[in-house]
Amino acid sequence: MSSTVANDHRADLRPGTHPTPEQASPAPPPRRNGQGDHRRGENPWPPPPAAPPAPEDPGAVDQDVSGAVRTVLGDLLDQQLAAAHAVDPLFGEDLAARVARFTQSGGKLARARFVWWALRACGGTEPAQARAALRIGAALELIQTCALVHDDVMDGATLRRGRPTLHVDMARQYAGTSDTRRADRLGQASAILAGDLALAWADDAVADTELPHRTARRVRELWRAMRTEMVAGQYLDVQGEATSGRSLARAIRAACLKSALYSVERPLALGAALADAGPTATRALCSAGRCVGLAFQLRDDLLDAFGDPRETGKPAGGDIRSGKPTYLAAVARVRAEASGDREAIEVLDGTLGRADASEAELAAVREVFVTTGAHDTVEVKIRTLVAQGLRHLDTAVLEPEAARRLRTLLRSATGAPTTAASEAVPASLILTATDDEATR
Repeated sequence: MSSTVANDHRADLRPGTHPTPEQASPAPPPRRNGQGDHRRGENPWPPPPAAPPAPEDPGAVDQDVSGAVRTVLGDLLDQQLAAAHAVDPLFGEDLAARVARFTQSGGKLARARFVWWALRACGGTEPAQARAALRIGAALELIQTCALVHDDVMDGATLRRGRPTLHVDMARQYAGTSDTRRADRLGQASAILAGDLALAWADDAVADTELPHRTARRVRELWRAMRTEMVAGQYLDVQGEATSGRSLARAIRAACLKSALYSVERPLALGAALADAGPTATRALCSAGRCVGLAFQLRDDLLDAFGDPRETGKPAGGDIRSGKPTYLAAVARVRAEASGDREAIEVLDGTLGRADASEAELAAVREVFVTTGAHDTVEVKIRTLVAQGLRHLDTAVLEPEAARRLRTLLRSATGAPTTAASEAVPASLILTATDDEATR
């Protein structure tokens, strides 16, 4: 630790117990507006807009679910930040405040909204159920922070939501007090710790949510499963990058674990559990969530390859450079091999997984994705999965208006038209032989 940093680090080292968020005395507020000591770099996450208070009436929450979630999330973060500053001011300012800013800086709160509309579709009308759903939604935003911050370290990403990733921002903060290598290592280590902290805060939020005993048990079971599935999916991702494992079955399996379950199915199941829904409604929501969640990941794969960085908030081609075993890449290879397109195979072999791939080489891979029909195949599969997911919803008796809102949310999460009916698609464009994982 440099002398400058050591002088700033005025921690109280006297023995004592660490305060809980509720016990912590008021601490210096996090610099959410970026003011203060900018020796640590400019604040990359501007303050979020003020959100309305979370009302007791679930019907009022329906009018602004995102605003209600942000209010609850802000309260949770304020408590955790006070506890973090009380433990150690430098830790609170450098790490905890970054976690809070990142969590509040963006995102569409889709997972939280899935929890809410599943609750409402299953007949959840009690204020206690509403409060619990908003807290679980806030916890999902924190676990999403964990996933994204860790993902950025593993991918070596430099931008997230149009701003420097957490590990890059931390490295820049300390670039003037250490050599580049040590600053980079600090940035990566800090991001790992930040993700761990976000996960701990998410677990705290779930554990402290007041629930009936049976409901609490169902929620804990779902939460435990979701955390493990998320890590398993991420491992399959990075292991596939290292071993060039890009089969269709592997790509679907990783997408189901990493995204389909965690992003859609489990949030819907949590909402159903909070409403004390029966097995028929729960199965319908979970089946719909599995299909739409997979479509959600396939859309993300397309956006990574073809999206506009001004809209996605990150550079295009990251999955290509990292060699991520996406379904898009797997379909391109299968089609190139089936047609004997040696040129396309050489482009894929020569570029996928190369961190130094040029823009021209990225463009060549995109062209292969198009000319092999992989792009169109994935687009069709997205539409097919969304239609299949929506049909699953029809098998349960749900509250009509909430079900309508849920259907709209499921469509919009995958980039599908919000009022589109299921579309007839050419059978030749659908690869189904190894896709059984998508609908289990």
